[in-house]
Amino acid sequence: NATREPPLITGWLPFIGVTLDYVSNPLGFLRETQKKYGNVFTCKIAGKYFTFVTDPFSFSIVMRQSKNLDFQKFAVGFSHRVFGHADFSSSLFSESYREVHSIFRQTLQGLSLQQLTETMLSNLQMVLERGLPYEHDWLEEGLQSFTNRIMFEAGFLTLFGKDAGFLQADGTSGTRIWMQKAVQDFLAFDRAFPLLAAGVPIGLCAEAWQAREALAEELLHDKLHHRKCISDLIQRRMDAFDRMHLDETGKARTHVCMLWASQANTLPAAFWSLYYTLRSVDAFTAACTEVNRVFSGQLINNQDQTLCLSREQLDSMAVLESIIEEALRLSSASMMIRVASNDFTLTLDSGQTADVRKGDYIALYPQLIHLDPEIYPDPTEFKYNRFLDEKGQRKSNFFKNERRLKHFLMPFGSGASECPGRFFAVHEIKQFLALTLWHYDLQLRDPDATLVPDGTRAGLGILPPSRDVLLRYRRKTNTTTEQLR
Repeated sequence: NATREPPLITGWLPFIGVTLDYVSNPLGFLRETQKKYGNVFTCKIAGKYFTFVTDPFSFSIVMRQSKNLDFQKFAVGFSHRVFGHADFSSSLFSESYREVHSIFRQTLQGLSLQQLTETMLSNLQMVLERGLPYEHDWLEEGLQSFTNRIMFEAGFLTLFGKDAGFLQADGTSGTRIWMQKAVQDFLAFDRAFPLLAAGVPIGLCAEAWQAREALAEELLHDKLHHRKCISDLIQRRMDAFDRMHLDETGKARTHVCMLWASQANTLPAAFWSLYYTLRSVDAFTAACTEVNRVFSGQLINNQDQTLCLSREQLDSMAVLESIIEEALRLSSASMMIRVASNDFTLTLDSGQTADVRKGDYIALYPQLIHLDPEIYPDPTEFKYNRFLDEKGQRKSNFFKNERRLKHFLMPFGSGASECPGRFFAVHEIKQFLALTLWHYDLQLRDPDATLVPDGTRAGLGILPPSRDVLLRYRRKTNTTTEQLR
């Protein structure tokens, strides 16, 4: 019975459908359409049918439909097209690829996660220490450039290890130049990502193609074998791809994909977390108090100035966690997509049913929850303690229509598509905030200027800022004595 299909919004142009309305303002378009047509509707976007489910209480129902809704097919096809590695959905590879996928779970939680987090802390300190001016003069740099430079290098070294030159004091300058080029290549590829995601062949984006291939060149197994301290995650992926007999360039491109996944959302998330901390006096004060509490006393008995952060200490930093979550709430615009593998009927939380056709896409857009004024009063305002309860502990009670929400913050997706690196991502951003607030005096040059996220990347994750803002920073005069006041 065709009448049970969700309302279809086709727009007036064949093929294009409502693409232009959607792309120019996804949140506004979805809110309007929801008002008009209810909690489930189908849109024709770039020639494909997307059924949007907008009721937050039905999100878990969609997640549980693994029999009828396939995430892998969409993700693997997308990755194959954008990164140029083998098509892992083909029967030739699909069995072995399942093993590769299970490596995430094994290496991004538990003891392996702890090891990764400790390596990241030591790499962050090394990168920060090298960048610290010896004088106490103020330096100026774009905040985004500052964040990208520090987080990219520390994250890269944590996953892919260090080359031999890096480990010798005199060999670092060549490595420095190489790392600067790697950042530039990464950002050039990442800038083209919205076009690539929309289906533009990478061959038409010359700069992005060159950047991707330059990164792959550095991640060939021949070169990786010469690096020290490679993470368990990458080592096990290398072994698995060697067993699958992929060609060398194909293997390297899977590592570019991994590099992109580890950085593309982390860089803007770290930017917004630090930006909002520096803009809000309350956030800044609360964050510094927490950082001082955790680091206090460490340096007095520690000659080489390295700081430690145990798992318990990281977990105890509830203020930093709330700042990060609030920054993610305001900047996250991911779209969660599944492909219908059969014709089936979806029953929503309200009891309403919707017939879905095989091959159609089902889409969830969590920003509808993140910016809902009923769930989050004054939703466009940054409130550093929004995710803290009266006792200053993590808050998880959020309501809509007087019902408690299971899914109230979804920057990392959910269900089969939940980001396996989400714990590591929050850890590394916490470490970045803690170390920069500890080592530097920091000020935004123009704290009152408003900054908006770059909407052209809506649907792809954490939105970067539309422009950079100037940061003034200098080495703190004496962190130890600072501490003892």
